Amino acid sequence: MKAHEIYSTVDPSVVTQMLDWFRDNDRNVYKSALASLAQSRKLRLVFIQKKPVPEQYAWILKTLKSKQSDTIGEHLMQAWLMAGHQDMLAKFCDEVGIEHDGKGSVTGELPAELDAAKLDAAVDALLADFDPKVVTLYLTVFNLQVPGGWQTLTEKLDSDERLSLS
Repeated sequence: MKAHEIYSTVDPSVVTQMLDWFRDNDRNVYKSALASLAQSRKLRLVFIQKKPVPEQYAWILKTLKSKQSDTIGEHLMQAWLMAGHQDMLAKFCDEVGIEHDGKGSVTGELPAELDAAKLDAAVDALLADFDPKVVTLYLTVFNLQVPGGWQTLTEKLDSDERLSLS
């Protein structure tokens, strides 16, 4: 699944959470993303900045659903998850046995396979503590880290009804 496909599927409230987080915690990333998206649409940044925030968010989401915005969209998701959800990422890495820096950033090699039993336990633990839609987004993005994703994670995302982006 590419970034534009994720944005086309994900509940808009998750994108709102992400954009709110950037506006509150890393305004430079928000402004940079807005500028890049405006440039990709051949619009002047000021045109977008003059819109009220809800309209900016709607325009951003609409633009992120475009194939040409994949790189920006993927970067935004990764930056938000890595900076805004470190506790969730660390918990997942701990549960599945992936070495990380204590903040969820992988320090060693990614495993060739994910153990199904550990993955099931990790998903249960994450869903007990975090918003299911954000957990699903994280797992979906994490699965993009290897070509074709991990079979066990792909199957889990496809079969577990608790894991829904929409």
